[in-house]
Amino acid sequence: MSRQTLTLSENWQWKQRDPKIENVFDELKRPDTSIQHDPKDTRSTWRKAITSPSEIHVELLKAGIIPDPYKGFNEHKVQWVGKREWLYRYAFELSQQQLSSSVELEFEGLDTFCTVYLNELEILKSDNMFTPLTVSLAPVDAAPSSQSKGIVNTVKEIVSTLSLSSNAQPKYVLKPGINVLLLHFKPALLEAEALEDRYGKVRAGSCNLGLPNRVYVRKAQFGWRWDWGPELMTAGPYRPIHLHTHKARIADAYVKTIVSSAPELACAIEIEPTLHGDVSAVSKFDISLRHPEGTVIRTQVFDIGSKIRWKLEDGEVSLWWPVGYGQQTLYHVDIIATGEDGTVLDRVAKRIGFRRVELVQEPLVDAPGTTFLFEINGVRVFIGGSNWIPADNFLTSITPKRYQAWLQLLKDGNQNMVRIWGGGVYEPDVFYDTCDELGILVWQDFQFACGQYPAHKEFLANVEAEAEANIKRLRGHPSLALWCGNNEDYQQVFQWGLSTLPAVVIYEKLLPRVISNLMGDAVPYHRGSPYGSVKEWDTADPTIGDIHQWEVWAGKGAPYQDWDIMGGRFVSEFGLPCMPNMRTIDYWLQDTDSSQRRVQSKAMQQHNKAGAHERRLAVYMNENFWITNDLERYAYLTQVMQSEGVSSAYRMWRREWKGKGKQYCAGVIVWQLNDCWPVSSWAIVDYFLRPKLAYYTIAREMLPYTIGIKRTVKQNRETDRPRQFYEFGAFQSIGASIDVWGTNSTLLKKKALVKLSCFDLASDWNHVEEHSPFRALPPAYRTDEAGRVLSRYADWPQPFRSYDMPNPELQLSVEGERVVVTAKRPAKAVMLGVDGEDDEVRWSDNALDVMPGDPQTVTQPRDYSAAFGNLASSYGASGTAPSRPSSKTASHLNAGASSRSDTSTKRWRSIFSKQPLSSNPAAEPEKYVVPKSQDFGALINKYGAKSAPTASLL
Repeated sequence: MSRQTLTLSENWQWKQRDPKIENVFDELKRPDTSIQHDPKDTRSTWRKAITSPSEIHVELLKAGIIPDPYKGFNEHKVQWVGKREWLYRYAFELSQQQLSSSVELEFEGLDTFCTVYLNELEILKSDNMFTPLTVSLAPVDAAPSSQSKGIVNTVKEIVSTLSLSSNAQPKYVLKPGINVLLLHFKPALLEAEALEDRYGKVRAGSCNLGLPNRVYVRKAQFGWRWDWGPELMTAGPYRPIHLHTHKARIADAYVKTIVSSAPELACAIEIEPTLHGDVSAVSKFDISLRHPEGTVIRTQVFDIGSKIRWKLEDGEVSLWWPVGYGQQTLYHVDIIATGEDGTVLDRVAKRIGFRRVELVQEPLVDAPGTTFLFEINGVRVFIGGSNWIPADNFLTSITPKRYQAWLQLLKDGNQNMVRIWGGGVYEPDVFYDTCDELGILVWQDFQFACGQYPAHKEFLANVEAEAEANIKRLRGHPSLALWCGNNEDYQQVFQWGLSTLPAVVIYEKLLPRVISNLMGDAVPYHRGSPYGSVKEWDTADPTIGDIHQWEVWAGKGAPYQDWDIMGGRFVSEFGLPCMPNMRTIDYWLQDTDSSQRRVQSKAMQQHNKAGAHERRLAVYMNENFWITNDLERYAYLTQVMQSEGVSSAYRMWRREWKGKGKQYCAGVIVWQLNDCWPVSSWAIVDYFLRPKLAYYTIAREMLPYTIGIKRTVKQNRETDRPRQFYEFGAFQSIGASIDVWGTNSTLLKKKALVKLSCFDLASDWNHVEEHSPFRALPPAYRTDEAGRVLSRYADWPQPFRSYDMPNPELQLSVEGERVVVTAKRPAKAVMLGVDGEDDEVRWSDNALDVMPGDPQTVTQPRDYSAAFGNLASSYGASGTAPSRPSSKTASHLNAGASSRSDTSTKRWRSIFSKQPLSSNPAAEPEKYVVPKSQDFGALINKYGAKSAPTASLL
């Protein structure tokens, strides 16, 4: 018979374990919700699960038993959930014919401490939410007399099942007719305490990163609380459960794509199927390779036991490339297992891409240390990307469309890598499938973060099974570019003065061994992030390995204007936090009174988990802006701060990518792309997929061709220190100079025009003369030979609080999907938006710096709102965010600066008006050929040291 698979997706029931009932099987006798019951009673009756897969908070929320933990102070009201035991049950029917075949139950993910019973017999135990489990089953009356029915106790037996062994001993528990599955989840919070009592106390991160004993539990670490997330201890069958019946099935099939080194880049395929069931029933494998359009490229029959390998001819297939470097060509491999008589026993389909990835760490020609760069198919790629955390505390609420919308935002933002952080989860297949399709490279952390993890025998066995299962699942994705051992665990040694780090045996021996055994050197491995030299586990050396640059915001609290002197060979974390969209703030202010709608309210603090966030944010805001108590304007200013800071880091560090042997910085990954709940955080897109201003400014810095300006103020004397005193306005300086440069991340030279102009914020002057370097504003833009603008950049005098911004007299003209923005005077950080119920539009650009004579056009072609909805639709909660009067609006920095009072709100929220575009009075630009990266020294000299020209690339 052919394999048949039933996904157990409907008719699940759940209830709270009643501690008064000694025997867990007596819980099965409790009535279901068709019987009259107390709506808030979770112990007495079974309730129908609304979702499958399921998580208990979501079920409780949909049942109206708990309030929405993402609103107000409700997080505190649901803490009891994580301290209770929970039960799930499911009934399925098996015929006598099905019982005569091989039967397996496959659990893709159980969160976390779960005992599984079938027909009141224990069949397995789980203590790792990251490890899928498969158990072979057989009829109870088929058990040999020596077999102890139904019991699984040993780690060795479970690991054998996890390794997809085809000869695992079955559990004799099945019967014809109805079979009842019972899942018993115990609280991870209490299990962690018991493990801590057994093995001892450890250090794990700072006080806002959850309890240290979390390191003993193989569960998503962020659920214990993080400095951007709530404490919500989840439980439940959070990934699908499948029932397989078969004679023999293909349990795993690794299609290994091999690409030789450049310049040949020859392609080959090796296939390694793994069978379950009656292996002797399989006679042959019928293999075919198909083009994405369906055309069969090759097909061949292989005898079982023979080596399956194809060496492909030149031109037979195309390479897979990351976004911006070529096509993401994906091929289909069909594998059919047949019996001696030709009967199809099973078939699987795999999707593959041909690419070669290498992590290059080699000496630089004129600088200390080594490179840390990614080479794809022989091409060295500059990385610009984001860190990824789980998109929701309740993982079952993240739909495939929501994953796809997140990753589409990443691609639309011109980013080419996502780093899956080590305190979350190994994401589901749809995440990696989408990265394959979009050309987004994946940096995959193993799930260890900010902790002193143990290394006792049982823990190592648990981790090895976890690593083996997830490597097997993910190894075939062409987007997978790096395995990384952990997040910031080596850093703990220096940060917290640890005397030992037991888990080095995991990062330096176990993980590299398992990777090598399962996929050779197909994907590079990095011990940890950050990690530099093997010597003394150095994590802070900017000249080797990767670094997490947190001297801005954390650490010394350095000004973000200093990021240009804080780079490294690869910066895999850095960032600035800010508040989200006002509609997101409105959402969490529900369930609170009107007194909470202010900047420093307790509700606003509840939704900002960062340590000392209010003090740090106050320093950065006070250093850079005129402070306001108006919540909406304050939220906007925090976004301007974030956008200015992180985009300047991308701009300055990308400048250090200067060709072979001079890749002083080969990658920049911002912390972080997303949120797991509505919160003020480092995310550049908030929980509801509403981009913040930084999303757009980063997108401009990651265009294929960009232009940049750096202003350097001359010191009066050598003792003028620190930098912000003489450069940001504390003392008068005698002059300034600027550098203008272009960057090109493509493989070809680009002929372009560079237009420079200069404006003074204190007057309508826009000519090149000797004016104060503190007030002169140099904008720049690049166009191609056809006159299309390739990139713009405006270098504003800083700090912004030192200047009385002029009224820009903005004009906005709406033409269908197009919005044209013009200004009579320079306008900073123009934020387009639509208030009311319709503000889920997605602008092609935003956070605009608009200059006189340079109208900018943006579009709103895409609406992601259907992809994620809001918490009301995701969880069935009632209520919507209060709406403000509907109007098309534009916010800009000039408004608040033109008046020191908070009564200026009407000035910075202006209605779209249909006005004709003004003509462009700018002079004919001069022509320059822009190679991959160069300084425009001659251009600067022409304009002199005191003036501040602006540039654009055409």
